Amino acid sequence: MAQGRKEALSVQALQFVDATLVYAAFVISAAIRDDLLWILDKWEVWKRGDNTIGLTEMMPLLFVIIPLTPIALEAFGFYRHPLRKRLRDSLIQMAKSLIIVGVVVGALVVFFKLGDITPRLTLGAAVPIAICLVLMRERLVRIFVLHSVRVEDAKEAVIYVGSQESIKEFEASLPSDVLTEYKVVAHYQPSEGTPEEFTSLLKRESVARVIFAPRQTEFGKLAELVEICELQGVEAWISADFIQTQVARPDFDSMGGKPMLVLRSTPELSWALWVKGMIDFLVSAVVLSASIVLIWWWVALFIKIGSPGGPVFFRQKRAGRYGKPFNMWKFRTMHPDAEAQLDGIKESEGNEMSGPVFKLENDPRVFGFGNFLRRTSIDELPQLLNVLRGAMSLVGPRPLPLYEVEQFTKSEHRRRLSVKPGITCLWQVSGRNKITSFDEWVRLDLEYIDNWSLGLDLRILLKTVPAVLIRKGSK
Repeated sequence: MAQGRKEALSVQALQFVDATLVYAAFVISAAIRDDLLWILDKWEVWKRGDNTIGLTEMMPLLFVIIPLTPIALEAFGFYRHPLRKRLRDSLIQMAKSLIIVGVVVGALVVFFKLGDITPRLTLGAAVPIAICLVLMRERLVRIFVLHSVRVEDAKEAVIYVGSQESIKEFEASLPSDVLTEYKVVAHYQPSEGTPEEFTSLLKRESVARVIFAPRQTEFGKLAELVEICELQGVEAWISADFIQTQVARPDFDSMGGKPMLVLRSTPELSWALWVKGMIDFLVSAVVLSASIVLIWWWVALFIKIGSPGGPVFFRQKRAGRYGKPFNMWKFRTMHPDAEAQLDGIKESEGNEMSGPVFKLENDPRVFGFGNFLRRTSIDELPQLLNVLRGAMSLVGPRPLPLYEVEQFTKSEHRRRLSVKPGITCLWQVSGRNKITSFDEWVRLDLEYIDNWSLGLDLRILLKTVPAVLIRKGSK
């Protein structure tokens, strides 16, 4: 059965974990080897003939055993259908894999004459330890997957496009465990709705994916709906059963072995995105820990002194990926009634930014110490909490308040919502207060999305440091 990219990436991650567990099994085996030798020698089961041989001498074999084990497991289907597998199935698959690994290791021992330097007790003890560790990992993954399946909020929200008959046929062709991974929040029938209604549906439901299940339909009839998805950065998954002609720049994937045509306008799932997520977590955890100890207490104290009538933190609903709301945290830099004064400030002071976003250099709602926090970007530090929770990234388009997102007038404005929002971005390091056009701001965000790479993230992070230190564009 063909694998989708998301499934393939998950399998690769599990293989990496299992390879690590195999190595851990050998480390444990080597650590308890002397105790095992004592017990076996006492029982006269094993002679103390290889006391001087340890894990180091096994390294040539470990370079083969560690990567080969998860590859063999994958070959026998060990990573497929975690919800439908029984323990008996896992043990059979592991036994078959063990035979393959054993044959390869045995051949290497004979061919390279490694018998005299192979610690057989360490190798023998590592096998049951590795089996136990991998089975425990499989059990934990199963529990996690079942929990994700049962928790509706954790499922990916999708919209179906097509007739009731075509959607039923589509779902009937998919394995049941694939259907449990997402929840259908809406059905849209092109013959009964308008493109405007479809656009409103995407905005209202904040979905990451639209699944097109047409039935004997020409691709041209879906072109307008696909274009709407493309402009908003929402993935369009089209059942490829009906495709007769080649579409420009398509991307093919599969869902439960069923071929799908995917039109992506955002970075596709890859190891690079996984690494980006790991960097976000590790860097934010380190910086957050250090800043809480060194900075947060002083900031909280001076906020209370400078504006005693309000809280230390400012929390506001912002639009996250695909417009899904989340609570963004900052240190408070304005007086407590700042939100209530917004309309009056707009009327009296105007707006220095064109479009739906409000920016004002000398905003009278900001108190004295708040100005310092903004100039030094210290007010942004609590957003590391949002990064740890997965709602934000270190680098990405800045999250906007929900009421500003609702005022978007162009579809390309919403495409900036197709990736996680970030603490810093191209707009931040390009002298943000010098940019007064929201269209130019969006252009920089879309340039980031269309050209995303780990290298680009690193360059933006490196540019952010001097931008903060010299207070470039920070007001």
